[in-house]
Amino acid sequence: MIICRWVPLLGVLLLLSGPLARAQSPESAPLKRALARATSDTACVLLLADLSATYRYSRFDSVRYYAQRGLRLARRIGFRRGEGRCLSRLGILMGERGNLPAALRINLQALQLNEDSHDLAGTARTLNQTGLLYFALDDFRPALRYFFRALQLYEQSGSTDDSQLISVLTNLGASYEGLHQLDSTAYFLDRAHALTIAPHPRGWSCWGNPLPYVLREIGLLHASRGQTAQAIVYYHRSAAAAVPENDQRSRSRAYQYLAELYRSRQLPDSSIFYARRALAVGQTLPFTLGILRNSALLANAFEARGRPDSTLKYLHIMLTAQDSLHDPQRIKQLDAIGFAEQQRLRQLEEETTRFNASLRLYLLWAGLGIMALTALLLGAFVWRQRRANQVLQQLNEQITEQKSQLTQQRDRLAHMLQELRAAQSQLVLREKMATLGELMTGVAQEIQNPISNVKNLAAISAALCQEIREELAKLPLALDEQQDIEGMFENLSRYQSRIVKQGQRADDIVAGMLDYSSSRPALRQPTDLNVLANEYMRLVYHDQRLKNRHFNAALLPRLWPDLPMVPLVRQDVGRVLVSLFTNAFYAVQQRQRQSLDDDYVPQVTLVTELVGDYVEVRVRDNGLGISAAARANVFQRFFTTKPSGEGTGLGLAVSYEIVTRGHGGTLRVESVEGEYTEFIMQLPLADKSLPTTWATPA
Repeated sequence: MIICRWVPLLGVLLLLSGPLARAQSPESAPLKRALARATSDTACVLLLADLSATYRYSRFDSVRYYAQRGLRLARRIGFRRGEGRCLSRLGILMGERGNLPAALRINLQALQLNEDSHDLAGTARTLNQTGLLYFALDDFRPALRYFFRALQLYEQSGSTDDSQLISVLTNLGASYEGLHQLDSTAYFLDRAHALTIAPHPRGWSCWGNPLPYVLREIGLLHASRGQTAQAIVYYHRSAAAAVPENDQRSRSRAYQYLAELYRSRQLPDSSIFYARRALAVGQTLPFTLGILRNSALLANAFEARGRPDSTLKYLHIMLTAQDSLHDPQRIKQLDAIGFAEQQRLRQLEEETTRFNASLRLYLLWAGLGIMALTALLLGAFVWRQRRANQVLQQLNEQITEQKSQLTQQRDRLAHMLQELRAAQSQLVLREKMATLGELMTGVAQEIQNPISNVKNLAAISAALCQEIREELAKLPLALDEQQDIEGMFENLSRYQSRIVKQGQRADDIVAGMLDYSSSRPALRQPTDLNVLANEYMRLVYHDQRLKNRHFNAALLPRLWPDLPMVPLVRQDVGRVLVSLFTNAFYAVQQRQRQSLDDDYVPQVTLVTELVGDYVEVRVRDNGLGISAAARANVFQRFFTTKPSGEGTGLGLAVSYEIVTRGHGGTLRVESVEGEYTEFIMQLPLADKSLPTTWATPA
């Protein structure tokens, strides 16, 4: 009763499988699209080989068509890896059609190409399908040797193609089932089934979903154990899983196993029904091994029923397939090819063994010769060294004391000279800087008061002019006179505004001079330049945004990871960074105002990098750039490229003094007009500043 309940379900499956059997494999369409987009010949060859593999169980003519296309292209461009894979696909075709000697010959040629091109996955696949040739003849021992070699290569290569690994594991299980070692069969089939049902987010490779094959062999295992109900369930699941994959071979084998099972259960009607289905599906390929076994099963069944016409029909089909598969001449060819391959492998192993032995012997003799030569040279060297030591010992004893005395005197004099030069340099530099600081402070203080008076008087004059204009407006004057007076007051107000603006600029210059000449505590602290530079970049950017709320720029910090701490005066280096970022944001604003390109995006890049014993800080903008003539004077005092009234010309000059004199570093500029400007500051990891401070007290 259990067996009969599956017959209606099978009818439904057969109705559904009719139109689907004519469809291509699910993996064929993506590979065709990839082939249409391929840009290189090598990629085309590999895609043609994969596309050929997708039709191996559905359309043999397509297998031959794509494999031969790939083979011709691979040989034309000399692509041995692709040639091996395409030959391997033709070997599949020969094996499925029953021409086992030709299949073995092609497989061995493909195997040689796979090994020469170091294609581990291709070698494993060829070994796997070579084992299937012996499996088709129920010669399970050599089949197992090939399957285990393929499994070892797949595990060594770290291939992500689970479908091929599952195929090898299932072939091992099926071979052990043929040897009636059911424990080993269950072990390998359980491994294959666990891999098959595991998630595969990227889908299957060109070899498709191996689930129909795995389920069919698990059903055969249950049948071998006498578990008929479970076997039937797995056979039907295998046939159903083969439909979406268009796997006609697995469908034919599943129906064949069902027919054989029903025959063993003495249910000839069900056996004949499934055998016919298996034979019909197998003939569409044609699947020679399936045709042979199903036609033999049908011939025996109809002979038992006394129907000679049907018996002769299926005997004819069986004999035709048997001649193709078990032809004595072909079996001899297969044995000869297999024997030649074994001889080749044995000869290769013997040659390798002899080569390794010879190599070890040569290396041993070479090592002994080198050791003997080294011993001779060492003995001669020791003898000469002893003689030389005896001669030199007396001389060394005589001059050692004199040398020691002279060395001490020299070191003492050199140390004294070094101290004297350092002291002299410090005194001269300190005197110069003190004089310069005093001069700058005096000049700045003398100028500061007159400038303040000029600003104040200009402001008072502007207020008085406004009052006079208001009083004159009350007087009854003629229109012409009123316009003349109004024009004079407008000119006077404009002149006063210019006086105030120029006075403010002079005041800024004086403030810069006082700041430049002021004293600073040279307190150095270990500082993370990544944090300091990034913080100042964002502070200056927000300051620019407060001045111009329509201004936006892309900040691109690229900071060196694990940057070591740098000893520096944070206030001084912060002033340098403010100056550099202010100039960068000013440059991109100017270009944005002048640019006619709407796609222009202001960018300011901050890069920190460890360069030897220095930490390098780069501030780059994509602004207007600086001309070559301006770059030569950019660090000079009072030099500026900004319009009158917008810069004092001291920011970069002070920054240069802070970096070079205050911290022993370097500051330079690189620029291309109309493209970019980049300031590059290098600060030493150790204290390398000058022996005096960079500025002296005023």
